[in-house]
Amino acid sequence: MKKIALFILFLVITSCSKEEVNNDIDNDGIENNIDNCFQIANPNQEDKDGDGIGDACDDFNDSDNDGIADEIDNCPQIANPNQEDIDGDGFGDVCDTTPSNKVICVNGFAGIYPCNNYDLLLHIPLSTFNASSANDSWGWTDTSTNHEYAIIGLDNGTAFVDVTDTENPIYLGKLPTATVNSDWRDVKVYNNYAFVVSEANNHGMQVFDLTKLRSVTNPPQNFTAETTFTDFGRAHNIVINESKGYAFPVGTSRSGPYAGGPLFINIQNPLTPISEGGFRNYSHDAQVVTYEGPDTEHTGKEILIGSNETEIVIVDITNKANPIKLSTISYANVGYAHQGWFTQDMRYFLLGDELDEIRLGNKTRTVIFDFSDLDNPQLSFNYFGPTDAIDHNGYVKNNTFYLANYTAGIRIIDITNIANKSMTEVGFFDTYPTNNIAGFNGAWSVYPYFESGNIVISDIDNGLFIVKKSQ
Repeated sequence: MKKIALFILFLVITSCSKEEVNNDIDNDGIENNIDNCFQIANPNQEDKDGDGIGDACDDFNDSDNDGIADEIDNCPQIANPNQEDIDGDGFGDVCDTTPSNKVICVNGFAGIYPCNNYDLLLHIPLSTFNASSANDSWGWTDTSTNHEYAIIGLDNGTAFVDVTDTENPIYLGKLPTATVNSDWRDVKVYNNYAFVVSEANNHGMQVFDLTKLRSVTNPPQNFTAETTFTDFGRAHNIVINESKGYAFPVGTSRSGPYAGGPLFINIQNPLTPISEGGFRNYSHDAQVVTYEGPDTEHTGKEILIGSNETEIVIVDITNKANPIKLSTISYANVGYAHQGWFTQDMRYFLLGDELDEIRLGNKTRTVIFDFSDLDNPQLSFNYFGPTDAIDHNGYVKNNTFYLANYTAGIRIIDITNIANKSMTEVGFFDTYPTNNIAGFNGAWSVYPYFESGNIVISDIDNGLFIVKKSQ
């Protein structure tokens, strides 16, 4: 009876369309529709008894009667003719006693999420955090334990998740907003402390001791800040130069003493921040570095690059009491000069314009500047991505640019050949599969700096994602 059933199955397969049968399940070089034993490799098609069934299949074992030989069945005890294996661990889903959070990127999708070359390791929805929307994200590695923590900004606070083992993540708790809820919240890390600002009225800067995360015994908890610095009210963003121990809230009140320009706050003792002035020129976002780039005149100085709505400003802030504007530069078709980041060698600066896609209709544009001479910066070229989505926050690690691209998720771009005015997208993971239009949904920010290679994505609508390059 088993031989008869196998022969009937063979006839059914040979009656299928060419598209359906043009495959080789057993990888023996013989297509299924002409293979006399398509379940078990038999490249020589031996059939000593002439019954039309290859010798290798005369003793065909199919314990679960699903038409898949036990030898190649990824779940031989439970019928699963379609061999579903959503997490790619080699065990069929119906047999997987330890379901995985991991969803591999296969044929352009990881589950429902469009992807290329990046797998989904973890997704935690907003409902877990009891929040309505997400915004910024960052990360912290505890050097004492080597644990990795994702930090995600929410409309009503800041959440902390131990993502060291993405199969067993731990949502440790939330630091509630200092005042009221806001769609804008930003966080950076210095010396095992998180510094949180928001556009919520009178929020100031929360300072949270991250080492408390080591000893959480009953998660999730509601945390309290160690201190809240209130010398300013709201801020759009916060920048930290870790090598100097200074924080720079930006996008503060335009009616304040620095008209929304970056504030200089000494956080070398994180629990007692000290105001040391500011620079009067509105910055929406910025990067501050201790300069080690090609312009040797400024080596070792503390340099601020401000993304200032219509232009970029470069400022020497080494002397906080006397900041010196070195230069400014703008570019054609400015929508909104939003945020940018240096390349590793500090020669090039990659700027995202947040509104050109929606106002001008161009594909996602990154504007690349040559900052070889900080006193005389030059426009190098424009890079256009493949979608209509708006770019938001982008960060460089080695020769890769990780760009949070709102509705198109994160785009991973190789900048090895940037000196020749060439950048190449080498992967993506779309956390917002609904569309790729020029709208304000989807991936807000990305944190690519964990040693594990795991990448944090905060999605406005869908919460926290961890992805990693496919193996």
